[in-house]
Amino acid sequence: MMTQKITLFCVPEQEPISSTDKPVEKNEASYMDFPVPRRLAVEEIPDIINHFRIAARNAIDAGFDGVEIHGAHGFLLEQFMKDGVNDRTDEYGGSLQNRCRFALEVVDAVSAEVGSDRVGFRISPYISYYGCHDSDPDALGVYMAQELDRRRVLYCSAVEPEMVAAATDGETTMRRIIPHRLHGMREAFRRGMFMVGGGYDREAGNRAVASGYADMVVFGRLFLANPDLPRRFQLDAPLNKYDRATFYTQDPVVGYTDYPFLDDE
Repeated sequence: MMTQKITLFCVPEQEPISSTDKPVEKNEASYMDFPVPRRLAVEEIPDIINHFRIAARNAIDAGFDGVEIHGAHGFLLEQFMKDGVNDRTDEYGGSLQNRCRFALEVVDAVSAEVGSDRVGFRISPYISYYGCHDSDPDALGVYMAQELDRRRVLYCSAVEPEMVAAATDGETTMRRIIPHRLHGMREAFRRGMFMVGGGYDREAGNRAVASGYADMVVFGRLFLANPDLPRRFQLDAPLNKYDRATFYTQDPVVGYTDYPFLDDE
């Protein structure tokens, strides 16, 4: 009988990296406990940028049409862009241009690897997930839109509204409290596709495109609950209601692939 020797390697836990070493602010969006991050040293940043480049190349080699760089919702790039988190005093902190340097260097590296016509960028100037807020979101959004336009990326996807929870008939819903703040970004980003998202339904999405406010509208929760959403919109058919309790769970089916199609109903 043949035996096989298996060697297991244990990787020690490491602190998450960030623009800062400040702990994550607790707010309504922080539903998890996070360890205190480690401030990235300047000399480490090129290696992190290279990770983005390699990931983009791997995605294209795997057959994807393009890649979206995530600069929104409290993730690493946004932690550099927003002054509510970034407290650095080096070339990656302080001024708006310095705070956006890391994100734009990632865009440049990924574009050089796979082509700017295969690159999109997601940004959320008005959202403050995990305490990631900015003192002048208008300036941040417009500056990034200008720089992305200059780099001729395929699209800029902007998460528009600041949302708050509102209880109605015992059900918690989200409502928009900062409507249509992206006009400056729309004007600054003209060469590619300008996309908006966040709290839109069929009617509001049609208005946004028809008025020229956006080239396209992004749907997340509605698409999750309605795998045939374009057809339902075309027919103006009723929509399945999404179940928030099933979001971000480890179950690969419930709440992700078990919503019915129109034909199933």
